[in-house]
Amino acid sequence: MAVPGLDIDRFVDWLSGIEPDLRYDDPRARLIAGGKSNLTYAVELGDRTVVVRRPPLGHVLATAHDMAREYRVMSALADTEVPVPQTIAINEDADLLGATFYVMDYVAGTPYRDAADLEKLGPDRTRAISGALVDTLVSLHQVDPEAVGLADFGRPAGFVERQVRRWHQQMEGSRSRPLPGADHLHALLLDQLPPEGGAARIVHGDFRLDNVLVDDADRPAAVIDWEMATLGDPLTDLALLLVYRRIGEIAGGESVADASSASGFLDEDEIVRRYADGIGSDPGPLGFHLGLAAYKLAAILEGIHYRHLLGQTVGEGFDGVGAVTEPLLDLGINAMKEYR
Repeated sequence: MAVPGLDIDRFVDWLSGIEPDLRYDDPRARLIAGGKSNLTYAVELGDRTVVVRRPPLGHVLATAHDMAREYRVMSALADTEVPVPQTIAINEDADLLGATFYVMDYVAGTPYRDAADLEKLGPDRTRAISGALVDTLVSLHQVDPEAVGLADFGRPAGFVERQVRRWHQQMEGSRSRPLPGADHLHALLLDQLPPEGGAARIVHGDFRLDNVLVDDADRPAAVIDWEMATLGDPLTDLALLLVYRRIGEIAGGESVADASSASGFLDEDEIVRRYADGIGSDPGPLGFHLGLAAYKLAAILEGIHYRHLLGQTVGEGFDGVGAVTEPLLDLGINAMKEYR
């Protein structure tokens, strides 16, 4: 079965050379729905299913879509309390599929994206799922990077300043229209850069409910989509989770995940309190981090919007992405004023 971005025959030949047990004469592949960044495929090889991750087709921004980082961090976290898929192999030879890609075992679970799907479960189950989501973030931020071989996974010194610079570069690299809110929010971030402090931790970089596979017992079975993982300020993960909580109420689920707006999902104060209790300390004012999270997400969505305009996206659900950028920038500006 042909799917864009994955030459199934060449892939299976390569994979079976690494794991002969995965040789199968009638492989079946499908694009897993929901991804608007990297491409994710499920490949059925008889009674075993593996997952393949590769960068998007076409316009790819510098430093984005780092498959090797994803593979390394999941491999390192395999023996911790953070649930991750079992990694199998990575290929950094672009001649095979046109880009670096990696393979991991399939994990059964639901990446709840839409509030409507959680509403079917009821508020009690939704509350339990959202609480477990925060607990998983706590578990991640309690991992000692050095103990799992990730001491050199990032450059903690100057992390926040580099994040502002990086997402400004990403925004400018994808901007195809006037976005005055982007300029305003960027200026606020530069003006209010916080002092460095606290121990560096493993940061997921895009922690939200639909990047977690939830099992039938409403527990996280695996955290996925680690392309932006690094070492840095853990509050950037917490703030992004809160921004997703806010933007879901603004944009709706068609273009941006709105699962966190479902009845029963922990509200913003509850998320912060549960995180603080788990970590054992008060995160303090989050205005800057919320502004940075909104700016980062706006840059990501603008990149997706740009690829869609160029006809380089694969799958459905891209038409409304561009409409979310400006409300998201306004959200960031207001958050910085609110918490200043």
